[in-house]
Amino acid sequence: FRFPDVIGSSRSILDAVAIAKEYAVTDSSVLITGETGTGKEVFAQSIHNASKRAQKPFVAINCAALPAQILESELFGYVGGAFTGANQKGKPGLLEIAHGGSLFLDEIGEMDYAIQSKLLRVIQEKKVMRLGSDRVLPVDVRIIAATNKNLKQRVSERQFRADLYYRLNVLRLRLPPLRERREDIGQFARILLRRFERSSTQLLQWKPESIERLTQYEWPGNVR
Repeated sequence: FRFPDVIGSSRSILDAVAIAKEYAVTDSSVLITGETGTGKEVFAQSIHNASKRAQKPFVAINCAALPAQILESELFGYVGGAFTGANQKGKPGLLEIAHGGSLFLDEIGEMDYAIQSKLLRVIQEKKVMRLGSDRVLPVDVRIIAATNKNLKQRVSERQFRADLYYRLNVLRLRLPPLRERREDIGQFARILLRRFERSSTQLLQWKPESIERLTQYEWPGNVR
């Protein structure tokens, strides 16, 4: 994804794109906030592809999709025989794979507390150690994190490390939900109808009253 892939002409989404473009030319960590389905990964990829790291890897992982032990091995990698079921040849972690590029940590608010401290050390020292290893590897990675949770509240509830929060929240980007940019809903509807039309033998068209009904809906799932 790149910034031209962001659909909409409302002031709120144009402002978000403008801010994200400014963030892209820096090398600081970015925290993208917004409800589910607002396009956080689209913006994360767009920031990477507009940055000086564009020719290097963009690596993404959903922190809520994996159990803590699996997430840890995916992020940091492991040496052969580090744990039961581990590949005997070992495996590089995503932090190694993303070297020189960007690592997108989606749903960062769901990351296990113990893993948070390890991630913080990597961000601070720019070094990573695979599970079961005593060898330190240098890594140069830009972190782009995203959440639909209130991380500051999770910090106060001791579910998220304050020091990691401030490391991630260097540059903050809030993505508006669809109900805050209703003027874009008709554009989404027409673009999606064109896609459905490709597999149809008929010319499809929205009635004006249908677009009106769509713009009145709250869209809790947002763009998704």
